[in-house]
Amino acid sequence: MDQESAAPIWAPRLPEPKPRGLCTDCGVSRMADDKQCGHACQFIKPDYPTMEARVQGRTRDPARPDELFFGPFRRMLRARMVQPRAGAQWTGITTRIAERLLETGAVDAVLCMAPDPADKWKPMPVLVTQAAGMAQCRGMRMGYAPLLGLLEPARAKGYKRLAIIGIPCQVYALRALEQQLGFERLYVIGTPCSDNTTTQNFHEFLALITKAPETVTYLEFRADYHVELRFTDGRVKAIPFLLLPLSKLPGDFFPLTCRTCVDYTNVLADITVGYMGGQGEQWLLVRNKRGEELLHLLGDEIHVEAPGDAGKRKGPVAGFIKNVERAAGGLPLRGMPNWIRPLVGWLMPRVGPRGIEFARARVEMKAAETILHLRREHKARMHNMIPDHIWSLMAPYGLVPEPGEKTTSATETPAS
Repeated sequence: MDQESAAPIWAPRLPEPKPRGLCTDCGVSRMADDKQCGHACQFIKPDYPTMEARVQGRTRDPARPDELFFGPFRRMLRARMVQPRAGAQWTGITTRIAERLLETGAVDAVLCMAPDPADKWKPMPVLVTQAAGMAQCRGMRMGYAPLLGLLEPARAKGYKRLAIIGIPCQVYALRALEQQLGFERLYVIGTPCSDNTTTQNFHEFLALITKAPETVTYLEFRADYHVELRFTDGRVKAIPFLLLPLSKLPGDFFPLTCRTCVDYTNVLADITVGYMGGQGEQWLLVRNKRGEELLHLLGDEIHVEAPGDAGKRKGPVAGFIKNVERAAGGLPLRGMPNWIRPLVGWLMPRVGPRGIEFARARVEMKAAETILHLRREHKARMHNMIPDHIWSLMAPYGLVPEPGEKTTSATETPAS
């Protein structure tokens, strides 16, 4: 057996979670004290200003308008690995950072996701203790996975220095519990997240967009308004967003949690590694000193440059808001005639928002979804679940709080 296949990846069995509303099963409910969900959950009463000040050393700076969209950051970059890694979702930046942490002995283990042995698309939380094991964790998984449930087993194993690769709802809970967990050091590599669904739902989506879903090896929602599919025979297929069969999906295909997430860009990570502002490459938000340390680990293995910024988001975002309002709680409706969709699908990557403007647009769309879906389905929760910066983002679109929806005083300046 070669070193890669023999590399230890530990996936201990976790207890079943207790049923909870608005839960993404981040893993806290599977810990010894499941009542910690009460103060750790992003979907109960998040306090982003306090958490950002503690983790990043400050809150969002009004003098840096993009921080209203993306949270505190030191640097924003467009990036790619000089030598892309086989099997990576993009070029392998996230897993290579984790490999370097293990190679240099900076951490005892990396807590992340690997494919479930029974289903390559289902995420399975694992602890990786050798750099070679990270190759098995490359690529995208779709579904819920109790990542944080492995924190207690990791501590019981004697691991004191840990790196965690997580999505926003996992990272928020991690930061809420960080001080009491007692690890000597935590490195947090965040990936943006939006619109997760169950693994079973994902299989049904694949079956709608290809006649051979079992042969799909890769799927990515790209910043050029296309979904890319790759197949076992080497074929690549790109489908314009406007041609996706959204009308055939059930209205609850995306759960309410994902339709009301206020942290698309993972603002409490040390470094965020995503795609939205990358224009075909990856988009990095280096948020703090530890994030700089993580990027430095890659040395000349990574190419970085300033991200692009083009197009106008106001029209597409305003149109999206109207579609969500008309959708009556389900997926946004597409009122466009079928014959014109291919033309618009061709135009959008050329004249629509690109680079950082695309990222701003997606954050505003998520902000609108949060307000509209909570207003429709859980109005009483709005004053606790919606941070002030979400209202500031939506003010230019006339989406403002109704009586009882906001109890805090906002000091942010509306986004421009």
